[in-house]
Amino acid sequence: MEPMAYIGAAICALTMTVAAWGVAKVWTTIITTVGRNPQVKKDVDIYGWAGFAAVEAIALYALVISLVMLTGGGK
Repeated sequence: MEPMAYIGAAICALTMTVAAWGVAKVWTTIITTVGRNPQVKKDVDIYGWAGFAAVEAIALYALVISLVMLTGGGK
C-alpha cells in the first residue's frame, strides 16, 4: 500500500475531528439560545437538527473517502 494513502486517511481523520467540533458548536449554541429565550425552542430545534445532519454528513463522507483510500478502491 502506498504511504500517501495513509497520509490521505490521516487528513480525513482530521476532517472528522473538525466535524465533531462543529457538532459540539451547534449544540452548545442551541443550548445557549434556548437558555436565553425559552420561547424559541420550537423554532431553533429544526435548525439545530439540520445543522447537526449537515456537519455529520461531512464526517461520514470523510470516513468513506478514507476507507476507499485505505482499501485501494481508487485503483
